[in-house]
Amino acid sequence: MKIVIAPDSFKESLSAAEAVRAIERGVKQACPGAHTVCVPMADGGEGTVDAVLAATGGQARQSQVHDALGRSTQAQWGWLDDGTAVIEMASAAGLEGIPAPQRDPLAADTGGVGELILAALDAGARKLILGLGGSATTDGGSGMLRALGARFLDAQGNALAPGGAALQALARIDLSTLDARLADLDVQVACDVDNPLCGPQGAASVFGPQKGASAPQVRQLDAALGRLADVAHQTLGQDHRDAAGAGAAGGLGFAAHAFLRARFRPGVELVAELGGLAQALQGATLAFTGEGRMDAQTLRGKTPAGVARLAQQAGVPVVALAGSLGDGYEALHPAGITAAFSLMPGPHTLDHALAHAGDYLAARARDIMQLWMAAARRRL
Repeated sequence: MKIVIAPDSFKESLSAAEAVRAIERGVKQACPGAHTVCVPMADGGEGTVDAVLAATGGQARQSQVHDALGRSTQAQWGWLDDGTAVIEMASAAGLEGIPAPQRDPLAADTGGVGELILAALDAGARKLILGLGGSATTDGGSGMLRALGARFLDAQGNALAPGGAALQALARIDLSTLDARLADLDVQVACDVDNPLCGPQGAASVFGPQKGASAPQVRQLDAALGRLADVAHQTLGQDHRDAAGAGAAGGLGFAAHAFLRARFRPGVELVAELGGLAQALQGATLAFTGEGRMDAQTLRGKTPAGVARLAQQAGVPVVALAGSLGDGYEALHPAGITAAFSLMPGPHTLDHALAHAGDYLAARARDIMQLWMAAARRRL
């Protein structure tokens, strides 16, 4: 019996690799002879580097960079044998590392992301996989580009301050000192949203509030991103503000489209390819996937939906395990999720649930496998 185990991380609780081990433990408790194939997954957000390294045997590296508030921080990135660097922007400019009272949506900056790219270039990277998601920023990627050598200037030729709000005064983008090595860098962006840069579905309007932006600040940031798009259009001769994914990670997607000539791919698709998930599903009896919360939004590029799509193609039923099941999760059934289960056995505090997620994950996997085998015996 071949069982494929391909979950995402469970936020603030388990990495994807830890979730794999917990599910595998439950499967083996019920069926010691099961052949398990483990493929840790991610969708481009937090945990992407860990998932790719676990799937490929790549090397974890550390670099000292600046976080979204300009503070020194240690950020992890990945290195693959073929000269590919794997970076998730959240490791340098993520929201989770900044307590709510300290968040500054107007000044938060992606400079640390550019510093990680510089570290990759210094290491000789020929390809870059850049995961978007979990950002604390709404600066349109200007901080990243500044770290890579671009200059953002006002009408008097003065350099702008970091952050999205300062872009309201943008008059000129000077690319003369942009790192020349970028011209030969093949950039792929792992992204699970298709929002444009500006407007009601843009970076500020949709994602700004969760980063601490008030309604007036959302309007201010949206106008500033519009100004960035206007000046970038003047500079490059092309307008990328409505490109799919331009609004991802506070507009970092826009900078990747316009200035790095990046190719965008669904994050789960890219990680699945690197981990050989489609091949692993061939001949499988059952697949497990999961993440911290599943609801109707899971269909929009999240890991369980991506795993289910590949499993459907291979004719493999999929069981999804989640910390919680939200409104509309039933929509996942037609998309290939055979059944979905919440981990919690009863009322508990969130802290308790997070601390015991591994045990609950193993227990659910064990019970599901026991039911599966009982059904199989009846068929025989």
